[in-house]
Amino acid sequence: MNNNKKWIIAFLVPATLIFAFVYAFSIGVLVVTSFTDWSIGSKLSFVGLKNYIELFKNADFIKSLINTIIWILLQSTVHVAIGVIFALILSRKKWYFKFARTAFMIPNIISSAALGLLFLSIFNPQFGMVNNTIRALGFTEFSQNWFMDPKTSFFTVTITWLPFAAVVAILIMAEMASISEDVYEAAKVDGATEFQTMTLITLPLLRNIIGTATILSATSMLQKLDIIMMTTAGGPGNKTLNMPMFIYQTALTENNFSLANTGGVYLIILGLISVGLISKIYKTGESY
Repeated sequence: MNNNKKWIIAFLVPATLIFAFVYAFSIGVLVVTSFTDWSIGSKLSFVGLKNYIELFKNADFIKSLINTIIWILLQSTVHVAIGVIFALILSRKKWYFKFARTAFMIPNIISSAALGLLFLSIFNPQFGMVNNTIRALGFTEFSQNWFMDPKTSFFTVTITWLPFAAVVAILIMAEMASISEDVYEAAKVDGATEFQTMTLITLPLLRNIIGTATILSATSMLQKLDIIMMTTAGGPGNKTLNMPMFIYQTALTENNFSLANTGGVYLIILGLISVGLISKIYKTGESY
């Protein structure tokens, strides 16, 4: 074994061990306990596929699954589109470039708890900025409880995630900086307009990074618990319930860890399907 292979193994072993103990072992426990009846204070007993079947008879789980899929689709389209458009605008580096980039990034450096409280204040039915603005426009009697009204709660929670499109914009801008200026010069010589350059050169060359940003945006919905807990806790009813919130409530409120872990397995499967589909659509990793 040459020295290079020894160094490669030396660097890989710690990372492999950390992954094995922190992730692989935890996922193994999650899968095994999903086939049991387990709660704190009781012994594990094997129940086979009972939990997997029972979840699909649970109205809250079905609602959480539907909401999570809808949010994944919105994050993969609207959220990413906002980030890409913002990146294309900022790449022109006009006078507002530095201010806009900084302002757009602010929500991403604030803790989720603080951001949740911020949105609770913005949409507060009594003194919130949204309701006060509408009243100032002449609708003096207007009062809307945005987070707790079943008609608006899903839409309002969705809005709280849009500022995170700044991460997508930063990734896109970093990739744009690596595109050779010679490509654009050649396009100008051929008489391409700015719009043609953007749609026929820039966007195709950004396919891989847009695909990566889409994967990051979609999978972020598989771990979104903090803001929902701070704003609606999955309510009213189960209107804003997602899978992480369902798993949390099932495990820590209902003390049903086996059913919660089964939900966790379904969450992992949903994540793998999402990553696989997005990778196939964008052909990430393939050469241009």
